[in-house]
Amino acid sequence: MKLVGISGAIIGNKTAMVVQKVLEEVKKLDPEIETELLDMKEYDVQFCDGRDPSAYTGDTKKVIDSVVSSDFCLIGTPIYQASMSGVLKNLFDLIPPSALQQKVIGFVATGGTYQHYLVIENQLKPIAGFFRSYVAPGYVYVHDDHFNEFKEINDLDVLDRIQRLASELVFMQKRLKSVE
Repeated sequence: MKLVGISGAIIGNKTAMVVQKVLEEVKKLDPEIETELLDMKEYDVQFCDGRDPSAYTGDTKKVIDSVVSSDFCLIGTPIYQASMSGVLKNLFDLIPPSALQQKVIGFVATGGTYQHYLVIENQLKPIAGFFRSYVAPGYVYVHDDHFNEFKEINDLDVLDRIQRLASELVFMQKRLKSVE
């Protein structure tokens, strides 16, 4: 089983850090699960222009192929202006609708206000519905205050929610695979 963790940010490293932390917790639960961090700032991805996803080349093709080949996904985004990042929205536009169909997905987000956690409920979960994904019931929102001066997560409640999200992803994926 392959879990792809997507960091939908091209600036900073907080979102990638949270995604990576969940991936690490997944590996602790089941070392046999292959994990991959797809950090969007490491790729030169084209803007979606409506062509068939298979027609893209270079980094854009690599990113699309990585999402398509995953068994389940963890999706992370910084919250800007009460919305997901444009980078993540572009990725959703690039991948074929079948890329996340009947796959377990989980969400993490980072932001500067305590109300921005609602982006997960009001924007990301409906997108998951469009893709016909199975969404982990928990998610993790990490506020700027949850990081210490070394940019490490230091809030025990957040660390507990990260561990619970990892558990939910593994549990749901294993149950789904056992039914298939």
